[in-house]
Amino acid sequence: MSFTSNEQNKLIVKEYIEKVLNTGETSSISEYIGQNYVEIYNGKKYELGIDGAKTHIIGVRNTYPDLKLVINNQICEGEWVATSYTMTGTQMGEWLGIKPTNKKIKVTGVNINRIVDGKIVEHGGAANLLEPLLKAEAIRIVSNEEK
Repeated sequence: MSFTSNEQNKLIVKEYIEKVLNTGETSSISEYIGQNYVEIYNGKKYELGIDGAKTHIIGVRNTYPDLKLVINNQICEGEWVATSYTMTGTQMGEWLGIKPTNKKIKVTGVNINRIVDGKIVEHGGAANLLEPLLKAEAIRIVSNEEK
């Protein structure tokens, strides 16, 4: 069975999610992440490289030790792979200044990865965090009367 480059690129992202992100096992991360790996956040590029990607995965897994990301759909065009997902995990560590809730959350989102020479070199995306964090009582809406 031969794969097109689109199928290969989707498979790289899928295997990265299953073998690294969902397990927290970073020893094989260089099989999936390129040396010049960057993350995009709020339109700004952050050069992380392989070591930064490892640090990121370890931090995420410390916050959500039971993290599980399930791929709902993937679309690939050339170097770009879009992955819609559902992530579940129990917040056991502090995250963005939010104290651990010890409650499970369920988040949906979309990741956009760029694959060059068989490695993920760029990552960005968006997630629906407001509703899950409200349900877990990690955050709350403050009314004008409470200010």
